[in-house]
Amino acid sequence: MKFLHLSDLHIGKKVNEFSMLEDQEYILEQILFVIDKHSVEAVWIAGDIYDKPVPSAEAVSVFDDFLTKLANKNIPVFMISGNHDSPERIAFGARLFRSSNIYVSPVFTGQVEPVILQDMYGELAVYMLPFVKPATVRHTYPEMVIESYHDAVKTAIEHMKLDMGRRNVLVAHQFVTGALRCESEDISVGGVDNIEVTLFDSFDYVALGHIHGPQHIGCETVRYCGTPLKYSFSETKHQKGALLVNMQEKGNITFETIPFVPKHDMREIKGTYMEVTAKEFYKDFPVDDYMHITLTDEEDIPEAIGKLSAIYPNIMRLDYDNKRTRTRQTIDHLPKMKEKTPLQLLEEFYVLQNNQPMKEEQVTYALRLFETLQGAER
Repeated sequence: MKFLHLSDLHIGKKVNEFSMLEDQEYILEQILFVIDKHSVEAVWIAGDIYDKPVPSAEAVSVFDDFLTKLANKNIPVFMISGNHDSPERIAFGARLFRSSNIYVSPVFTGQVEPVILQDMYGELAVYMLPFVKPATVRHTYPEMVIESYHDAVKTAIEHMKLDMGRRNVLVAHQFVTGALRCESEDISVGGVDNIEVTLFDSFDYVALGHIHGPQHIGCETVRYCGTPLKYSFSETKHQKGALLVNMQEKGNITFETIPFVPKHDMREIKGTYMEVTAKEFYKDFPVDDYMHITLTDEEDIPEAIGKLSAIYPNIMRLDYDNKRTRTRQTIDHLPKMKEKTPLQLLEEFYVLQNNQPMKEEQVTYALRLFETLQGAER
């Protein structure tokens, strides 16, 4: 049976105040195309369907359209809530969805009942475990000692009635120790949300969500598929794509990644203002990509964002890399302030801030400004 592993759609997400809804609609259409082209027989969506527990009306509309198109393909769809989702909202209408072959994880109450599929190799059981916190599982099993996320997931799995004679799949949304994170993810201080990969030893495949970079953990059959889109500049080198999982007889699983082509890629460029605005510089890539531009000019360019936007309309971030930014000095105090002229103090401050002395025209301008201010005080 051929599955498509998806997760972390984050529908409704904004990146640097840019709405990603248009890009998300574009990539969801690619997902539907992949399902048809590669004869996908079932879909896993491993959490973080939305970017917020209370998504916008526009975000709900985008996912509703996608889910309706999935349902029309008459293939099983399994989806769980992630840490960004409201489990109650995701679970709403779950019993009605089943009539359309859409299976949704309920709010966690202790027992996770599998959905049984059948193919030429026999039964295949899909268990859906939504994102759980220690307090959630502790409330359900007060007699158990549950002090960590690892304890919580361990308890939840121990109460699943696994039949080891058939193929067992777990769809989950947790952080497994050793996974490589990205800037766009929620980071827990001290790794308190870590769980160990050994918890999944009884499953033939684990379809994980939560981590935005595609990767496997510990073994080939415990995988994060990653986000279908890049959501931070730490992901510029990621190849986002659809993860196809072909499960044949027990123990025989193969994988294939189908690359996605986004509406707007994320790109980082660097150079002086004159360099990055020269036509020769940007002739080989789309200028409407989401841009992180780093200027290497020693002097800040006045109204740089506005000027660069004329060429790069989707600038998300602008930085400088020069003497000033490479050698930032901490200004604790300026000694003997009363013994120095305002110009001397300004010159010392400028050197500390910019790692270079003021230019002659700057000194001249400062002197005139001081004279004007002194005249106004009289």
